[in-house]
Amino acid sequence: MTPEPTIAQPRSIPPNGDHLRTALRLAAAGVPVMPLRAGKVPFGNCPACQANACGGRPHMKAAGACDCPAPCHGWAAATTDADTLTSRAWVSCWRAAATVAYHPGGAGLTVVDLDTPVATLWARETLPLTRTVPTTRGEHWIYQGAMRSANAVRPGVDLKSSMQYARWLGSGHGDLSPLPSVVLALVEREETTLPPGRAGVVFSHPEHAAWNPTVATGCRHTERYIRTGLERGLAMVRARTESGAASQAFGVARFLAGQHSRCPGPCGLNVIGEQIVDAAVSVGVPAPYARRAVTNGLTGAARAA
Repeated sequence: MTPEPTIAQPRSIPPNGDHLRTALRLAAAGVPVMPLRAGKVPFGNCPACQANACGGRPHMKAAGACDCPAPCHGWAAATTDADTLTSRAWVSCWRAAATVAYHPGGAGLTVVDLDTPVATLWARETLPLTRTVPTTRGEHWIYQGAMRSANAVRPGVDLKSSMQYARWLGSGHGDLSPLPSVVLALVEREETTLPPGRAGVVFSHPEHAAWNPTVATGCRHTERYIRTGLERGLAMVRARTESGAASQAFGVARFLAGQHSRCPGPCGLNVIGEQIVDAAVSVGVPAPYARRAVTNGLTGAARAA
């Protein structure tokens, strides 16, 4: 994973092109890369690819034939091709890039993303030693081997591999270890909660009753305030049609629950939580997985309060 090769720098590298230089070094080492804009998010799709009108890239969950020359479709655009990385469409994004991301699964890797001190302590007590990279909130533990990505497999723990991207934060330290069974089990355990014969398959989930003032007799907020915040949160979850819906659901649940930390209650947070679950399920998140992410978000807000 450590980029060793020395490569000639193409003329198309823009001034202050440190991110592109980093991307080219990684690509030469066989690591698919892509630019991220401010907020650690991919650049938006071009008009032809908006709302997945192009059908998507061939290696996305719903395989399409898109070969757009721009870095559209997030992680699915990550590449090791230097000509693509230095093309006109990509260089314009590199000029505005805030950082570099890579596709772990495309490099045969899995990143265990530890976002809290408690999660990091769990990893140190549970997982075999491997290469680690410090992050702004915790650590990335990187293993050799790809698997299905999953968010919120434990409080503060995401698995980034196939159909996901991770920020490049440096080479880290330590030797890469093989992907251990304890990490694989974090996903397998979730799949066993699906109905018999449906392991790994997304299934429909009946929508629950919508929030209304009758379930929030102890809330200090107005109905309009609650409905506006909830609808914005649900829209954010539904917008994650390619990846990250469960993580977004966790964040929305945590934020909305935090707004009610000073209410005498009840505020109907259980109903709000079910609506967030339904939104995540509508974009392909298995219901048990969505519910766990939302529950972690709601309880996490309560603990923080």
